[in-house]
Order: sequence, then C-alpha cells, then structure tokens
Amino acid sequence: MNIIAIALAASVATFIGGLFALRFHDKLHLILGFSAGAVAGVALFDLLPEAMELGIGYHSTETISLFIALGFFGYLILDRLILLHTHEADDEVNVPRGFFGALTLSAHSFFDGIAIGIGFQASIAVGIVVAVAVLTHDFSDGINTVNLILRNGGSWRTAFKWLFIAAAAPVAGAVSTLFFHIPEPTIGLLLAVFVGTFLYLSASDLIPESHHRHPRALTTIMTLLGALLLYVVIRLV
Repeated sequence: MNIIAIALAASVATFIGGLFALRFHDKLHLILGFSAGAVAGVALFDLLPEAMELGIGYHSTETISLFIALGFFGYLILDRLILLHTHEADDEVNVPRGFFGALTLSAHSFFDGIAIGIGFQASIAVGIVVAVAVLTHDFSDGINTVNLILRNGGSWRTAFKWLFIAAAAPVAGAVSTLFFHIPEPTIGLLLAVFVGTFLYLSASDLIPESHHRHPRALTTIMTLLGALLLYVVIRLV
C-alpha cells in the first residue's frame, strides 16, 4: 500500500478540519467527541494488543507498560511546557501561545506521519488502523490549529498559513520513514509509546475540548460511536 498516498489523505483531513473550524464553529464539539473515541479506540483495541504481541518476544510486559507510560507522560510534559491547551473561556490574548501551539500541532502531525510509516513497517493491518486514527485525529488538529491562532489574536491569513504547514507535516513524516527501518524488537516498544500518546490526546485534549461549553449527552454518544467504529474497522481489517 502506498504510504505517501495515505499521508496525503491525512494532510487533506487536516486541511478540511481547519476549513471546518472556519465555517462550522458551532458543530465542532460533535466532531471532536467522535475523534476522541476513535483515537482512544485505536490505542485500546489495536495498538495495545499489537505492542504486546510484537514486544512480548523481546521484552517483559513491565517494560512494554513502561513505554506506554513514557508516551503518556512524555506528551503531557510537552503539552504543559508549551501551553498547548487553551480554551475559549480564556480571555487573555497571547500571540506567542497561539504560535507555539500551532507549531506543536504541526510537529505532532509530523509524528503522525512517522506513526503511519512505522505502523506499516509492523504490518499492513497495523498501518491501516493507525492511518484511520491519524485521519480522524488530524481532522481535529486542523480545527485546533486554526482555533489557536484566531483565539490568540492571529489573523485569518496567519491561521491559513499555519493550517497549510500542519497539513504538509504528516506527508513529511511519512516520507522520512522510507529512509530508515525500525528493528523488529523496537517496533513493539514504539507502538507502546503511541498507545500512551493516543490515550493522552483522547483523554486530556479531545474529550475535554469536545465537552467544553456543550451538553454532555450528545458529545458522549459521539465519543462512544467513534470508539465503536474503530472497533469494527479493526475487526474487519
């Protein structure tokens, strides 16, 4: 399967997410809720079993669990240090915060591309499922990139420029994996890191943002639908 084509699809998803943020601001909570469930579903239903299955021949379950924790808490540290989380309730306008937030989302989109490449190095099935998760998450990345710039005093033109950068990032990340090969004993540990990262993104970013200033019932249903859809996709793959 063409990894670059899938990365381009992730790029398009990011771009569409940003355009969606510009046009349908009042519906974002439903999309973010769905994305939260989809990203958590990939981590729990696919990446976690794959990390255990691929890694257990080389590492103990304690070591694999440690790398899951490293992914979770490592992304938490990055998130808090650069103030990625901002909410509409915040009245303070902070242009540097918008800049660094958009930069971080772009960097994360780059690693999303790497995740696609590593997933396909593990197996085609893992690559496809990781790609589905990246597609759903990159849609929300596009939304958040635009929101971060506009919410912190940036112009529409600046937001569009950052959206273009974030959209190009997963393609660059996927292309980079064509120039190196991950040793088999390491793939399971890297997948474990992505388990922790995806769980953090779902639980600490997407779910709170989807519920922010909106009724919880419908957004919760959308989150469950996202997880259910990914469960079905994983079983079909």
